[in-house]
Amino acid sequence: MDFRHLGNSGLKISEIAYGNWITHGSQVEADVATACVRRALDEGITTFDTADVYANTAAESVLGAALKDERRESLEIFTKVYWPTGPLGHNDSGLSRKHIMESINGSLRRLQTDYVDLYQAHRFDTETPLEETMQAFADVVRAGKALYIGVSEWTAEQLRAGHALAQELGVQLISSQPQYSMLWRVIETEIVPTSEELGIGQIVWSPIAQGVLTGKYLPGQAPPEGSRATDSKGGADFVARFLEDDVLERVQRLKPIADDAGLSMAQLAVAWVLQNDNVSAAIIGASRPEQVSDNVKASGVRLEADVLKAIDDALGDVVVSDPAMTARNAPAKRPS
Repeated sequence: MDFRHLGNSGLKISEIAYGNWITHGSQVEADVATACVRRALDEGITTFDTADVYANTAAESVLGAALKDERRESLEIFTKVYWPTGPLGHNDSGLSRKHIMESINGSLRRLQTDYVDLYQAHRFDTETPLEETMQAFADVVRAGKALYIGVSEWTAEQLRAGHALAQELGVQLISSQPQYSMLWRVIETEIVPTSEELGIGQIVWSPIAQGVLTGKYLPGQAPPEGSRATDSKGGADFVARFLEDDVLERVQRLKPIADDAGLSMAQLAVAWVLQNDNVSAAIIGASRPEQVSDNVKASGVRLEADVLKAIDDALGDVVVSDPAMTARNAPAKRPS
């Protein structure tokens, strides 16, 4: 496993991180989830990403139980706050001081740890002054409950404003967690240049496009039984955007490229996002331990320029690259 600095901080993280969105507490049973975490540890992964909203807090509990006997100093544990948790009361979501302070305490309890290495704003809260949000995050850091702060799916303008306030408050906003894959490249035009300027690193999610880039979904055919596309709890609505026949046909053209590189299609997809120097880590998920072992083989892989060009040529115009998609997909108001 190779390690990279998270942004311009001194914190090093495994360049492949293990995330438990969708799977833990919902899609797979706790024993399988624990087996996946154990395999991640065996494969050299030290960075684990979760959020309070995943399975309505259950995912944090599963991860905490799986990691409780590990040396805490050898791990980097990340979580997030914003989306609704609990009974969906009027203050059970967002980035108000109240919700942040209550949420960090709940997350630490479920994760069975005194602190998280990174506490992230899971989305931008349009209903809370940014000054209030950043002050609350700064106080969480000063209380020793988090070491660094980060954000997820913020626009370049929001990143710049949040980073400026963090600097004023004397805390380090060091990360951005966006969706990024061969098929979804919306961060390249604005988010990445802004992050490079500010010293922010990307921790990217869905590098395999919810399994589409494994090649298991075929044009003109129904999704395989038991796949994520058939599981209402496993992201079926999310993966649907990539299941158009023209996209799937293009994805099949990646198979010979992966074969020539000596990689599985999943490994090629993870290795591709790691070619971006602003990416600190790619988050992988798994419903079986074998998937973890397959994906980690992308660590340390360097793709030559001709391979990168062949990928671009294969995918052509099915790639989504409009930077406006970050704002377009953001919630206009707090969910409830």
